[in-house]
Amino acid sequence: MHCIVTGGAGFIGSHLVDLLLSRGDTVTVIDSMVAGRMMNLEENIGALTEFRHADLLEDGWQDALTGADRVYHIAADPDVRGSARKSFEVYNNNVTATVRVLEAMKEYDVKEIVFTSTSTVYGEANVIPTPENYSPMVPISVYGASKLACEAMISAYAATYGMKAWVYRFANIIGSRSTHGVIYDFVQKLQQNPKELEILGDGRQSKSYLAVENCVSSMVYAPTVSSGTFNVFNIGSEDWVSVRRIAELIVEEMGLANVSFKFTGGDRGWVGDVPMMRLSVDLLKATGWMPGITSEESVRRAIRATLDE
Repeated sequence: MHCIVTGGAGFIGSHLVDLLLSRGDTVTVIDSMVAGRMMNLEENIGALTEFRHADLLEDGWQDALTGADRVYHIAADPDVRGSARKSFEVYNNNVTATVRVLEAMKEYDVKEIVFTSTSTVYGEANVIPTPENYSPMVPISVYGASKLACEAMISAYAATYGMKAWVYRFANIIGSRSTHGVIYDFVQKLQQNPKELEILGDGRQSKSYLAVENCVSSMVYAPTVSSGTFNVFNIGSEDWVSVRRIAELIVEEMGLANVSFKFTGGDRGWVGDVPMMRLSVDLLKATGWMPGITSEESVRRAIRATLDE
């Protein structure tokens, strides 16, 4: 296939590019480089059909979709925690940018889109593990709300213009090349002060984590086993791990001793934080897919990758 990957120089996007190229697909990357890094693509930059340095909120990139079979729309502002202080910016980077991608697909007759959504669209679900048909979805962060709005627009465009869409609601995806999130933050803090670690909330927040390599393989797999107009899948592991346990694992992997944990208190780390999250992955498992890794093993791998970078 000829694939477009928006945000292809970012964390998840660059791992997806690696996989697509290894499969023999041709790939064009569109990235504003606000969060993307060229080092993420350095091993494959020469294998790309094109790298287009462009902001989706501006014009001039749309013709890159000429002849494309599928768009993997990864580009977004992924900062859940920061979305409360930059709400309109997050709306534009997520919702407006997605509609512009859909408009470009319509103009250049691209019929397939894969979209990376999030577990935060469910809000504080009272059914855990949370299935794809859970309702009502009441997101409690601007980020979660923006992703849910994107899902709605993708559904409407798919139904109206004869497209097919695959939407993935991710657990916490972690691994090499990540530049935000609890593991990255804890490592940074401990490198600055190896004797004390500040932990937001009470440390009992528990969530599902999945290694980025397992995530991107799932993204490519799901369209081979589903062909509806609008397909939604949760992607995550089948267990969870607490923030305190992540801190303990990082201390262990860094070889530190006598580290004191300082908790800021409360049952969540920030405004919009969902303290308990575990997704049901039964829908995708029914097709023969398996997560292949636990949350704790994903965390260990991500810690080691972060320390090696």
